[in-house]
Amino acid sequence: MSIKVRYFASLGERVGQAESDLGFTQAMTVWDVWQIDTLGKPIPDNVLAAVNMEYANLDCQVQDGDEVAFFPPVTGG
Repeated sequence: MSIKVRYFASLGERVGQAESDLGFTQAMTVWDVWQIDTLGKPIPDNVLAAVNMEYANLDCQVQDGDEVAFFPPVTGG
């Protein structure tokens, strides 16, 4: 099974890639995706995650074929 992982803006620079394909054989959460794909780098505070273009919690289960995206916190004024 595999999923597409995307890192937007400064997160791509922080983890050293804008996207990847991640294979897996057992149930995984969004948190697991971050840990495995970034080789255990700490997740920055207030990171937003999405599964298939819908915001998701880090404990959300991912399925074969899903797209998981991580976004840095957005500020504006």
